[in-house]
Amino acid sequence: MGMEDPRDNEAYEEELLDYEEEDEKAPDSATKVNGEAVKKGYVGIHSSGFRDFLLKPELLRAIVDSGFEHPSEVQHECIPQAILGMDVICQAKSGMGKTAVFVLSTLQQIEPSPGQVSALILCHTRELAYQICNEFVRFSTYLPDTKVSVFYGGVNNKIHKDLLKNECPHIVVGTPGRVLGLARDKDLSLKNVRHFILDECDKMLESLDMRRDVQEIFKMTPHDKQVMMFSATLSKEIRPVCKKFMQDPMEIYVDDEAKLTLHGLVQHYIKLSEMEKNRKLNDLLDALDFNQVVIFVKSVSRAGELNKLLIECNFPSICIHSGMSQEERLTHYKSFKEGHKRILVATDLVGRGIDIERVNIVINYDMPDSADTYLHRVGRAGRFGTKGLAITFVASASDSEVLNQVQDRFEVDIKELPEQIDTSTYSKQLSFYQLR
Repeated sequence: MGMEDPRDNEAYEEELLDYEEEDEKAPDSATKVNGEAVKKGYVGIHSSGFRDFLLKPELLRAIVDSGFEHPSEVQHECIPQAILGMDVICQAKSGMGKTAVFVLSTLQQIEPSPGQVSALILCHTRELAYQICNEFVRFSTYLPDTKVSVFYGGVNNKIHKDLLKNECPHIVVGTPGRVLGLARDKDLSLKNVRHFILDECDKMLESLDMRRDVQEIFKMTPHDKQVMMFSATLSKEIRPVCKKFMQDPMEIYVDDEAKLTLHGLVQHYIKLSEMEKNRKLNDLLDALDFNQVVIFVKSVSRAGELNKLLIECNFPSICIHSGMSQEERLTHYKSFKEGHKRILVATDLVGRGIDIERVNIVINYDMPDSADTYLHRVGRAGRFGTKGLAITFVASASDSEVLNQVQDRFEVDIKELPEQIDTSTYSKQLSFYQLR
């Protein structure tokens, strides 16, 4: 299959990969174990550490190297069950460690056999696949026999075929189109898969085309395996679809949507005309104290133009959008993640799941199209309990309508940006506590 998965290009990628896996469940949300709702509070979480999960010493060492001490609540609840091989459905808010649940529990259980793929992780965009692969690499530092590889469209098919033939990984991360193509061509054998994981599962199962691909891949794996699914947003309609892939799963939901809003995130709006946006953005970037900032726009052309304008005004800006080649996008992503640039202009390609610890401000230059998209965008700031600031430009009646939907749905009161804003409300020294 020499062609790139059509869902891996322009229209598809407009949904910026959203690596929201790190989601923590809010206190007092209901956890369902084997169908029985169990109330969980926040009690005692910080008195326990990753050592209490009885993880392999090699995993604990990698966790310590990364500077992490205490699991988030979603990790505290999921990991003990996940490492026993239980099926898991988990919906919890962004930035609180969902990814670490499946990365650590997979690495804990896997017994690498030469030439056999034991774990398959599917996600809906290339960037998210790349990021998840990096998390596996990071936490398998002291497990040198465990190999991880990532597969997505936009890369020459022969490179992937040769890799599978000569250096077959034990853990495969990829997008459904490319993984299915390699499996159909018999280059990727899924007959030994013991762990099947969907990240941002709602995005893959709501799209009927992608759901078909996921189902076909699923049927190529053994009946006896662990299935885990994760997302920050999981509608009541899609939950039964998820459960069709599972056997008696442990279910963790934040049923009260108000709990999906992000604590520690200060949210404001600014009413202005379309013509006033550039001047106001300039003023904000001059006045605000930011580590790194992500500015969201609604189209590829606007991303390019705004980035060009910021560079002309001597701001350290870079942009990512689906009009770029895969190589260029990853180069820009790495440059921003490593701190070489402090401002990222992006379309919603980056709205889901991208996890960059230094980002403490998100600016919606263009209003998102829905409350869900708003949540995913602003979730880029204030990851894992750090402080953050979200500012949204409101330039039309339809913009106001979306903002009202956000406030109603998540029970949050978003006020107009004041003349003066206290830096301490949205900026603080980073702790090394963001376990994705």
